[in-house]
Amino acid sequence: MARAARLRGAAPRALLLPLVGTCSSAPQLQKLGCFLDQDAPRRHVRRGPQSWHEAAPSSLAPASTAQETLQPASSPRPPRCGVPDPPDGLSARNRRKRFVLSGGRWEKTDLTYRYWHGDNLPFDGPGGILAHAFFPKTHREGDVHFDYDETWTIGNNQGTDLLQVAAHEFGHVLGLQHTTAAKALMSPFYTFRYPLSLSPDDRRGIQHLYGQPQPAPTSRPPAVGPQAGVDDNEIAPLEPEVPPDACEITFDAVSTIRGELFFFKVGFVWRLRGGQLQPGYPALASRHWQGLPSPVDAAFEDAQGHIWFFQGTQYWVYNGEKPVLGPSPLSELGLLGPPIQAALAWGPEKNKIYFFRDGDYWRFHLSTRRVDNPVPRRVTDWRGVPSEIDAAFQDADGYAYFLRGRLYWKFDPVKVKALEGFPRLVGPDFFGCTEPANTFR
Repeated sequence: MARAARLRGAAPRALLLPLVGTCSSAPQLQKLGCFLDQDAPRRHVRRGPQSWHEAAPSSLAPASTAQETLQPASSPRPPRCGVPDPPDGLSARNRRKRFVLSGGRWEKTDLTYRYWHGDNLPFDGPGGILAHAFFPKTHREGDVHFDYDETWTIGNNQGTDLLQVAAHEFGHVLGLQHTTAAKALMSPFYTFRYPLSLSPDDRRGIQHLYGQPQPAPTSRPPAVGPQAGVDDNEIAPLEPEVPPDACEITFDAVSTIRGELFFFKVGFVWRLRGGQLQPGYPALASRHWQGLPSPVDAAFEDAQGHIWFFQGTQYWVYNGEKPVLGPSPLSELGLLGPPIQAALAWGPEKNKIYFFRDGDYWRFHLSTRRVDNPVPRRVTDWRGVPSEIDAAFQDADGYAYFLRGRLYWKFDPVKVKALEGFPRLVGPDFFGCTEPANTFR
């Protein structure tokens, strides 16, 4: 059974959300991001991955095991708030004012917190339900519980943003139900948005309960009578962003990993086996490689089965899905200056590693973990390959592929030059896209 951290009006110590003291007035509530009219505070804290997005559909075995493929799993529900929606749904009668109330409101402003769960509402592990809370005027009013098994972060989309989930749950604690308003904090499903802010719908709902913000600290919000409501409120992550169309984009990186081909773009990954896109993809890359930055500039798998990822002036190394190094500076590898744009593991043993940037390339040696010379050579050594490339990889037959924009070149390792008939379009050849008429190359 998944563990839970419990909060009564504030966040648990285990989740590292430092709310010190209590709120004794409406202005103090505003300062703590308690929704009266101010946007929630904006903070940046590094975390470790897997957003309120759905759980991983498969896993990559570490290089040290015999398993070398991703194992598919059943499709999970998208992460969402654990608080049930109103019994009759979000009906048309709520459409005009949109915000939905739970039926109760708080008559006090002093908040306390503790760390015991004990409500017989267990969590479901990573993904799925992220947290739940209880409305005012119910038997557990004010309780907020967070799923300990989530990867909590603040200010980034590499995991589940604690501030955003807490703000949503505090909305329930203050008396708000789920809403159908687009991009509202009180939507039942989690989607990472930064910086955190309240939508007009969120503001209208909370001000309906507690009144407009008053300049004088002694002013009291108008009293509003309670309405019939639901007993408890659970929260789950919002739906992830829609992945881009593979037929219309330029990929950030491509790599052959465990004998399969992975295309990367803005946090998403496409997985091809035997030339076929696998079920459940595109998917979030963080499902396989927690802590992986987005976007990825370059990637390759070395001869030992370790997977290297590059972004900006840093790099990460994974053994299967397990992080073993990073973020580390590119300077450790003998590379200085701007980020690299592509990486290629080439040769029958994947023992020839090349980095590409701005028409230059370097040979990298795994034994020393350094490039052989800080002074690069020109990409014109690779006959027929464009000087500027976005990604590179090798197929099972030893051919190297170089991508630039939506085009790719196939490079013959025997003739040491690009094959005739290239470049070709990536979309039609790898994803079965319809090739547009009058294509200019």
